[in-house]
Amino acid sequence: MPHISPELLSVLRCPVTGSALVQEGEELVAAAAGDSGVKPRYAIEDGIPLLLPPELLAAATAAGSDQHDSVPGTGQAT
Repeated sequence: MPHISPELLSVLRCPVTGSALVQEGEELVAAAAGDSGVKPRYAIEDGIPLLLPPELLAAATAAGSDQHDSVPGTGQAT
């Protein structure tokens, strides 16, 4: 299980609620609930918290990482 250091957790905030985050297993959970009444949860992949709201995370995953690594108009990686 990846462990996020207490120092990093002390500065991270939920992008949806603005509240502090706590680690529960392999996820970070917001201390406060969002508008839906549910506390947002964020995955940790390779020790890196993925702090995107669920709707943006789905879009980022669908876009693929190769689109973010190229120089516009050239098709060449940076």
